Amino acid sequence: MTIPSFVIGIAGGTGAGKTTVAREITAEVEDSVTRIPMDNYYEDLSHLDFEQRAAANYDHPSAFEWELLREHMDALLSGRTIEMPQYDFADHNRKDETVTVDPTDVVVLEGIFALYDEDVNEMLDVQVYVETDADVRILRRIERDVVERGRDLEGVMDQYLSTVKPMHEQFVAPTKKRADLIIPEGANRVAVNLLEEKVRAETYADSGSGWTLDEAGVEHEGAERLAVTEPGVGDATETERWDRDGPARDGDASAWGDEDSEPWVDERARDDQSLDDGEP
Repeated sequence: MTIPSFVIGIAGGTGAGKTTVAREITAEVEDSVTRIPMDNYYEDLSHLDFEQRAAANYDHPSAFEWELLREHMDALLSGRTIEMPQYDFADHNRKDETVTVDPTDVVVLEGIFALYDEDVNEMLDVQVYVETDADVRILRRIERDVVERGRDLEGVMDQYLSTVKPMHEQFVAPTKKRADLIIPEGANRVAVNLLEEKVRAETYADSGSGWTLDEAGVEHEGAERLAVTEPGVGDATETERWDRDGPARDGDASAWGDEDSEPWVDERARDDQSLDDGEP
């Protein structure tokens, strides 16, 4: 039985790049990571007809079945298998089938409200918020919904103005204050690399014993401290320290999700982002 040792929550607005970040930080250790997309936990609306389901507000916290999400997260963290629901975006409803999900070393929860619920936040070791300009996010949403999902442009714009934008401002954006790490402009390379190294480190840990990953530039320094270094640069520069409870706060505050500070940006390393999955 595997008991997950590290749980990450990744939040942000529609089209911000949440799914891209989740994929990139887990790409090299997929077998040791369980990804939980919050889209799968939209309420079952089978009792409504298609027109009613299409008109529902999927950007409000009440659109999600929080009790089931909490139950499944708790089960995974206790080393138990879950049957995760699946969502049909074309039908605006859950599919009949579920997917069996086994607990792994690392669990990643991603979605617009990943940092919203207090009980869920208690289960997270690190809270991440992906922040991207609104004009970029709406363009990504239009491309996703019109090109990939076959929806009409007028309907997409109406939905954005009537529910997506106001719900983001009222419910999603305020969760940024809970973030330990704010990632600017989607999958910012420096921030992604930092998280990727931490995820890899957790998958190499063996029952809390010491480990090193010299080639990857990661070293374990005692029971509680993890230093992430950049290989191949003279005397490696130590960046922010990570404790078991999340990244330390005593370093450069601008690199972290401090409510009163600006997030850090690496202008040299911004990748084009793929679109987030999801109804929002």
